[in-house]
Parts: sequence; structure tokens; C-alpha cells
Amino acid sequence: MEVKEFYQEFHKWLITRGPSYIFGIVVFIIGLWLIRFIRSRLRDRMSRNKVHSSLQPFFLSLSITSLYILLIISVMNIIGFELTIFTTIIGAFSVAAGLALSGTFQNFAGGVLILLLKPFELDDSILAQGQDGRVTSIQIFYTVLLTADNKTVIIPNGKLFNEVIVNVTREGKRRLDFDVKLAYAADIDKAKKVMLEAIKSTKNVLVTPAARVGLIGLDSDSIRITVNVWVEPGNFLDVKIALMEKIIKDLGAAGINFPKPG
Repeated sequence: MEVKEFYQEFHKWLITRGPSYIFGIVVFIIGLWLIRFIRSRLRDRMSRNKVHSSLQPFFLSLSITSLYILLIISVMNIIGFELTIFTTIIGAFSVAAGLALSGTFQNFAGGVLILLLKPFELDDSILAQGQDGRVTSIQIFYTVLLTADNKTVIIPNGKLFNEVIVNVTREGKRRLDFDVKLAYAADIDKAKKVMLEAIKSTKNVLVTPAARVGLIGLDSDSIRITVNVWVEPGNFLDVKIALMEKIIKDLGAAGINFPKPG
């Protein structure tokens, strides 16, 4: 009798619920095939559109994972699975994870924006967060700089993107400025001529734009002559050292007076 009742209940369930389960299985199989197809097309599309290599795996993973979740929820709805408890658990977990990882999400968002908007690229020299260095790596969560004194600096992307970034490489050249103090008795025209000759003989100083040398300030014990020359960003420090040494030596050799110590 129990077997007969079981058979009747099973038959009833098969008639009322069976089609939903069969349809759900069919939808699941078709959905898997579609997701695989979308994955291959999405990968090709990102490659054609030259999406940054660091972003491609993330966007691909996010898109495919979202499609899998949507497929599973759709199939569960088709077969009549109750989603209220499931939705509540997912919601609570999402809130807890969001609170715990708020800083991480900020860095992640900053990394995505940096890679998409490109305020700087690999090998650019930048000034940011009080650091000055060449960009050696741009990751999703952080950016790595190599300073002139060979220190590796790791900056979280959240802080980096929300602050001022000075890109000294993008324009292709950089102006080098410094002042030279001379005594009031110094011959200004002669000093300017010596400085311009020193600039012409210094390696890696760009001819265009033209260098500029001129009186810029009057102090109580000296006059200040400013020197403006253009260099490639990678040569900035080398040119600064070489040019300053050259100017000081040539001025001294030409008998140009420097201010006496007070």
C-alpha cells in the first residue's frame, strides 16, 4: 500500500513539477553554451578595442561570473525554488563584505579609472603623493614607482587617483630652471654671454625651445640671474648637475664676481 501511495505521489509530482525541472535543465544547458560563446566573443572584442591587458581578465571574469549567477537564479526560478532566504543571505554577506573591504574597493576603483583614463602610463615619470619616480607597474590595487635613488615606492590607487598627479613625461620635454646669484659689481651682459655659451656646450640641452637667461631678482646683497633650458625628462637631473657645474666654473674663469658671504 505504501509503495502504491509513493508511486501515486511521485506520479503526481512528475506531472505537476516535472516539466518545470526538465525546462530548467534545458535552459541551464543552453545557458552554459551561450556563456561560453559570449566569453570567446568578449575576449576577442576587448583585444580588438585594445583594452588594457591588466583590465581584460577582470572584465572577463566579472562579466562571465555575473552571467553564471544570472543563469543559476533563472533556473532556480523556473523550477520553483524559494529564493527569499537565499537573497537575504547574499544581501547580508554583501553588506558585511562592503564594510570590511571599503578601502580595497576604493583602491580597485582607482586602479580601473587609472587604466581606463590613463593620466599616466608605464615608464612615465610622475610626481604624486610626495613621491617622484618612474612608473614601473600599474596594477588593479596599486601603482609602483622607481625613484631616482633606486627606491621602490608602492602607492594605493585610491589615494593616487584622488590627489594631484603631475606627469612630467607626457609633453616630451621639461623645463629646467635655476637661479645664479652674482655681486652687484658683476658685468651682467658678460655673465649672460658666459652662461649662454655654457648652455650651448652642455650635452642633452634641447635647442628648441630656446634657452633663456636674464635678471629676475634684486636681493640686498646680490642680483639673481635665472636660467631656463629645455631637456628631455629622462635627462633632467644629469643636465641640471652638468649645467650648474659648467656655469659656475665658466663664470669664475671669466672673472665674474659672486656675492661675498655675509
